[in-house]
Amino acid sequence: MILLDPDMDPDPAPKATKTKRAAVANAPAPQKSLRLPSARTLALFLSKAQAAVRLKGQVTVLLTTDAAIRKLNRQFRGKDKATDVLSFPAEGVGAEGIAGDLAISVTTALRQGTACGHSLGTELKVLMLHGLLHLAGYDHETDAGEMARRERLLRAKLGLPQGLIERANEATVPQGLKPRVRSATSSARLKSCPDTMPRSSAAKARRP
Repeated sequence: MILLDPDMDPDPAPKATKTKRAAVANAPAPQKSLRLPSARTLALFLSKAQAAVRLKGQVTVLLTTDAAIRKLNRQFRGKDKATDVLSFPAEGVGAEGIAGDLAISVTTALRQGTACGHSLGTELKVLMLHGLLHLAGYDHETDAGEMARRERLLRAKLGLPQGLIERANEATVPQGLKPRVRSATSSARLKSCPDTMPRSSAAKARRP
């Protein structure tokens, strides 16, 4: 299931100024690559990727803003900064048939996709696959490369470019923390790969 934050701009591409409108009009392809794919398109990929990961249960993906994901990051990880993807594996009573939730910042995804030379839609798919692997129990911080190898195979199968773990290894998009959090209704392990946290700073954090 794909959910769109009502506070998010449905067209996240940078707005052109009057002096740039003529140039933008003559270059539609780059602008198209910055557009947010339809919920149907993303839902179809989510279903395909989830089957490839062999992850059973419902997954909900929230597409949101830097401000909103920063709030989640601060609440559950104690980090007052925006990040790209957060994953919440479902556990405990009431979690039957639910794999978990993902929250993705479209703003950060747009920035990272542009830096990597691919579309916003492609970056969102990269982030969704990475989050799904976390929901399936993979942990690139402790598994001696198991998640990285699995992600590499799945990206090839799904036609996706370089993933977050490889970017981190090349110091392009360093990855961050793997805390454990608890809510009033369930326990969840929250993982993310922020684009501003040096890998050497990786550590565990617990919500009080």
